[in-house]
Order: sequence, then C-alpha cells, then structure tokens
Amino acid sequence: MKALVLSGGAGTRLRPITHTSAKQLVPVANKPVLFYGLEAIAEAGITDVGVIVGDTADEIREAVGDGSQFGIRVTYLPQEAPLGLAHAVLIAREFLGDDDFVMYLGDNFIVGGITGLVEGFREDRPDAQILLTKVVNPTAFGVAELDAEGAVVGLEEKPEEPKSDLALVGVYLFTPAVHEAVRSIEPSWRGELEITHAIQWLIDRGSDVRSTTISGYWKDTGNVTDMLEVNRSVLETVEPVCEGFADDASEIVGRVRIEEGATITGSRIVGPAIIGRNTVVKDAYVGPFTSVSEGCRIEDSEIEYSIVLRNSSICGVRRVETSLIGRDVEVTPAPRNPSVHRLVLGDHSKVQISS
Repeated sequence: MKALVLSGGAGTRLRPITHTSAKQLVPVANKPVLFYGLEAIAEAGITDVGVIVGDTADEIREAVGDGSQFGIRVTYLPQEAPLGLAHAVLIAREFLGDDDFVMYLGDNFIVGGITGLVEGFREDRPDAQILLTKVVNPTAFGVAELDAEGAVVGLEEKPEEPKSDLALVGVYLFTPAVHEAVRSIEPSWRGELEITHAIQWLIDRGSDVRSTTISGYWKDTGNVTDMLEVNRSVLETVEPVCEGFADDASEIVGRVRIEEGATITGSRIVGPAIIGRNTVVKDAYVGPFTSVSEGCRIEDSEIEYSIVLRNSSICGVRRVETSLIGRDVEVTPAPRNPSVHRLVLGDHSKVQISS
C-alpha cells in the first residue's frame, strides 16, 4: 500500500503567513503540521509516499528531504496548479501503479493517527473508504449523505443546502478502481477535478464505498483559528522538560518544555507551553497554549495562546493573545503621539487635525 500526500495549494486562508511559507510547514507545537501526517503514515506501516507539490516545492523538499527521518521513501510529484484532489490522483497515476493507497491532505491533523483505519481497509478492501466527522458548518466542506443502514449514497462539495452535518475528513483510502473515476469526471464550477465527484462516480456505478465516522479530534489547519486550536490540543500532551536554562528568579508552572539553548531569566511561564531552541525569555510572561519557536526573543512582554515562528522578537509589548506571528518578525510598542505633524499634501487637499 502507498500513500499520496497533498502539499500544494496556496494557503490563502493563512495569509500573510503563506505569502512566504508553505501552509503545511506552519508549526504546531514547534513541528510542521505536515510532519504529523507523515509520522501517522509511517506508523501505519506505509513506506512508499508520493508528495504532491506546487509553488512551495523547494521549501517542502528542504523540510522533508528523502523521507528517511520519518522512516519512509518520498517521491515528489509536481502539480502545475491546484486543480483539485482528483487531479492530484490523476497526475500520480504512474507513481501509484496498481497499488491501493491512502490519500492524506498535508494540512490536516488527526489525533490518534490512521493505523486502525489502514488495517481495516487492508482486510476488507472496499473500492473506496472515506472518513467523516460531524461539523457545525457543513457548507464549508465536502458533505456525505448516508442511508438508513449507514451506506454512502451521495457526496456534495461545499453545498449551499447540506443534506447532513457529516463532513469529509482529509483522509481517503482507495483501490485502483478510483483511477477510472478520476479520468471520467469533468471539472466543477470551481475549475477543479473534485474527489467528491470521483467517489460519487463510483457510488453511481455500484462500487463498494464505505465510510467511517470518527469522534476523535480532527482539524483542517487552513486558518489561524484552527491552527491555534490544534496547537492547544497538541500542547495538552507536552511532558515537562528543561534542556535549557531557567534562573532562580523565574517560575516555571505546569507542563513546559524548554528546549536546548533556551534561556529563561526573571520570567514566569505557565504551561502547557514550548520554548524553542536558543530562544531568550527575559522579564516576560508566557501563558498557556503558547509555542515559541527557535531563535526568538520575548522580553518585557506578555503572550498567551499564540504561535511564534522562528527568529521573531516581542519586546516591550503589554499583552499579546490569540496570535500567529511569522518568521523574523519584530513586535514593539507604537511610538507616542507626535508633538508636531509633518504633512505632504496634494493640491486641493482638506485636512482636519485635532489639537
């Protein structure tokens, strides 16, 4: 069995972070989201992995390499544009051959992995198997309709009037039967080859399409709110460890991981939290559910329920909460109101200045 991991896409909902970084590499608890998926695939006993890449291919290649750090072999499959999940299957045809495969969206996060799902699929081998979970906003997802016996009878992509609250999770399992399906469908109104259309094609022809409804934790980390929520969930599992230095004037409370080279002076850190390698925290407060990456500086500031990417600094800031801060960012206090006004005004301007 092989795996197909989708790591293309523009990540528009995470802009401006994704203007300069792949959305799959934004870290959760100081580890890229993509890595959690690759680890889950390896734990399921799958070692041959194709990774679909787009505009951020070089960054993905640099981070993942040949896959040996995860115990897998990686083949990179370029996609000229994000033309849909079914299009990814189409261009991966040669790599996939006649093997069964799991397709995993690289920006999705599933607690507990996929080992049980893969084992069940290997044993029963339906033509396709999808994961479902109940959501409060099904119009934002692909949605499944089940009959009274729980069989999948219909799928819709982002429907205006959903027929259920069961959304497709970003993990799919297929036999080679899916290849005829992706060749047979037409692009949707979005101009994409939808995997929901391919699965519906299988259903309409009497293929064995099954579903598993998961009650565990799943998130599509496509926006800042979900990214912070996943970070919170992962930090709940952090074990306290101090590989760096914390002076006697500092207070470390709860599950806090201080990584090698980090220095904590005159500060209070309340877990669960992670302080990355070679990061300096001075005269500051770092609150629960915060991940600070490597090479950062937090000084004379307070931060909580946030993610700070590498080589960024937050200095002299009263309070930061619920934030995603990119790489090489400087956050400092705003200057006080100027005592004079410097103006460059075009012709016929009208300006009002409060005294």
